[in-house]
Amino acid sequence: MSGEGPLRVAVLASGNGSNLQALIDGPHERGTIELVGVASDKPGATALERAGRAGVATSVFPRDDYADRTARDLAIAAWLEGLGVELVVLAGYMQLLSGEFIRSFSNRIVNVHPALLPSFAGLDAVGQAVAHGVRVTGVTVHFVDEGVDTGPILLQEAVELTYTRPMEAVMDEIHAVEHRLLPHAVELIAAGRVSIDPENPRLVRIEGA
Repeated sequence: MSGEGPLRVAVLASGNGSNLQALIDGPHERGTIELVGVASDKPGATALERAGRAGVATSVFPRDDYADRTARDLAIAAWLEGLGVELVVLAGYMQLLSGEFIRSFSNRIVNVHPALLPSFAGLDAVGQAVAHGVRVTGVTVHFVDEGVDTGPILLQEAVELTYTRPMEAVMDEIHAVEHRLLPHAVELIAAGRVSIDPENPRLVRIEGA
């Protein structure tokens, strides 16, 4: 991290971009971070429209335009590096990232996942939780490593599953938690309060927490 001016943040998103909007309306608007770029694998992603309205640079990297995932990810990394990005946020980005990309931004990529990891990693986390009949699920913000939702956990918040309300209501609550937890995590990083424990790389330490 540069330590000069607000933390320069980029977002990768594939769809609607509601978590991106939470970052725009929260830390970006407050000036605690500077959103400098939004990239997507989908040319029609609503996230790109949200970024455009906020005056944030955008670029599209369709999977079919590249020989393989590594080639695409190298192109994304080059674009981000050109913007001076210090932190990459995955907000509904539905593509797996190559090891080359992750190593280029080691401990500088965070993801928001709709489950209490390590439970229910991967796709359809809420559906997995419901299928298992669990009483509590939630939201996790974690650093990204080369596994699938296996990186060190930064923040978590629980959401109760009562099975007496429509799934739409459950999803609305989970999204509301995401929209609060992800900006908070990014602001903690921007404030220099987050570090990986050198004795235990699975443990994220938050100064003052």
